[in-house]
Amino acid sequence: MYKRNTQQRRRAIVDRLMSEGEVTVEALTKTFHTSEVTIRKDLTELERNGLLVRKYGGAMLLPKEVAEVSEQKVSNRKIAIARAASKLIRDHNRIVIDSGSTTFALLPELNHKLGLVVMTNALHVANSLLELENEPTVLMTGGTWDNQSHSFQGQMAEQMLRAYNFDQAFLGAAGLDLEKGTTTFNELTQLSKVMAEVSRQVIVLAESEKLQRKIPNLELPWERISVLVTDDAMPEQAIKQIEQKGVEVICAKTQ
Repeated sequence: MYKRNTQQRRRAIVDRLMSEGEVTVEALTKTFHTSEVTIRKDLTELERNGLLVRKYGGAMLLPKEVAEVSEQKVSNRKIAIARAASKLIRDHNRIVIDSGSTTFALLPELNHKLGLVVMTNALHVANSLLELENEPTVLMTGGTWDNQSHSFQGQMAEQMLRAYNFDQAFLGAAGLDLEKGTTTFNELTQLSKVMAEVSRQVIVLAESEKLQRKIPNLELPWERISVLVTDDAMPEQAIKQIEQKGVEVICAKTQ
């Protein structure tokens, strides 16, 4: 009775959410006679489409006003940047993904890649990677948990990274300094530097508005960055100035 294809099952989940307001993974597993992994993948995809918000053990409806603001002012830019960045990834690449909301937007795009090996220092990134249909090999850095960045930091994490060589590192940035490089509020910048050190290509994902942020802590100097993927609101003069530092600038179209 409940052996439906993926799209039918996801529509049924949304219908249930509309009537009940929230659902649990356990209940959906029993209803559709499928695994918890499958239901979590369903919820992840529905959340990516702005139809719900995940919570521990299940999901709830995203308030309409929150969904509208998020989709128009935040998600569209991040998704566009993530999609542009994903085109740089080849099947079977070994990549490292830092914590951050823009790098997190990259994860759904990895569903189209085969045979990836992905290391991260963020639990939510690792959990989302494991829910992808084309499950990559996932590695965690370990280390000491940092509440500010919601990621693992410290010498253990650095040692784990140095045990591997990566094709690419995908890093976010709290701010962009045209003269210096990427900046951050967090004083713990060593792990990002190690990610760059062990990767052949360093790719920073950052919205153009990060230029307006004056942040004191330098994270990565431009000479350590291979590519900046940003949005099409980046000023032409800023692009030229960054390119003069030897960085390729990719501007994702947001409209």
